[in-house]
Amino acid sequence: MNPDFSYRHLHYFWVVAQEGGMARAAARLGVAVQTVSAQVRELERALGHTLLRPAGRGLALTEAGRAALRQADQIFALGTQLPAVVREAAGTPVVRLHVGLCDGLPKLAVHRLLQPVLQQPDLRLLCHDDEFEDLLAALALHRLDLVLADHPAPPHPGLRIHGHEVGRSALAWYAAPALQAAAQEDFPRSLARLPVLLPTGHAAMRATLDRWFEQIGVQPRVAGEFEDSALLKTFGAGGLGVFPAVEMVDEELRRHYGVACVGRSAGVEQRFFAYCSERKVQHPLVQRVLAGAAD
Repeated sequence: MNPDFSYRHLHYFWVVAQEGGMARAAARLGVAVQTVSAQVRELERALGHTLLRPAGRGLALTEAGRAALRQADQIFALGTQLPAVVREAAGTPVVRLHVGLCDGLPKLAVHRLLQPVLQQPDLRLLCHDDEFEDLLAALALHRLDLVLADHPAPPHPGLRIHGHEVGRSALAWYAAPALQAAAQEDFPRSLARLPVLLPTGHAAMRATLDRWFEQIGVQPRVAGEFEDSALLKTFGAGGLGVFPAVEMVDEELRRHYGVACVGRSAGVEQRFFAYCSERKVQHPLVQRVLAGAAD
C-alpha cells in the first residue's frame, strides 16, 4: 500500500460519494468544503487515479471511483462492527463451533445430529450452507470445524480429513391433511396421480428416490423441486404436494408442520456423514458430536 494512503482521506471520499457532493459531505462531517476537497485530492494522488468527476451541479464516480467505493463500503462496514467484536472478546468467553452443511441436507436431521452439543452453555454455533466440495476445502484449511453431509466424500489424497458415518434413517412420505387419505390409498402408486414434491439433484436423497421410483414402476407427478429442504417441507405442509423426509425426524415433522406419514419407501434409507480435519487435538464439541452418533 502507498505510504501516503490515509483512511481519513478514504472516509472523506466515502462520505462525498454517499452525499453526491462536497458541500453536503462537508455539512455531514462538520468541516469546511475546502477541507473535504483537499482530503479527496490527497486520496486521488495516493491512488494515482481520479475518483470523482463533475456531473451537473454535483459529482459522479469514475470507474476507478466506483471500485474504490466498493472497497470503502466493506472497510467501513467492518469498522462499525469493531466495538461489538471488542466488547464480546472482553466479555464472557464463548465456545465457537463452525459447521458446514452440505446443500440439500435435511435441516431437522442437522438439528438431531448436533443435539449432543446444543446444551453447551457458552456455545456460539455458526452454520454455513455450501457445495460439498467447497465445504471440504474450507475444512482442510481449518475454516470449519465440522462438515455434515448426506453422502460419502470422493477419494482425494490432498485433503487431510476424516469421515465418519453418524446416522442413517429410512425414508417416509408425508402429506398435509387434505392429501393424506388419497395418498395412503394404494400407496406408493398414489404418487403417480397426486402432486409430489422432491429435492433437487443437490441432495443425495434425489438419486435414491429416482432409483426407487424406477424399481417400483411409478412415474411421479412432480409438482415442485427444491434445493432447500425446509422450503420443501413448508410447501408440503401447505398442501402443494406429498413429500419425502427421513423418518428419524418423524416426531418433529408432525409437531412443526402438522403433516402425517402416508407411507414408506421400502428398503430405502439415507445415510449421514460427519467430516473433520486431521488434527492432533480435535475440537471438543466435534468429539462430542461423533461420540453422540456412536451412542
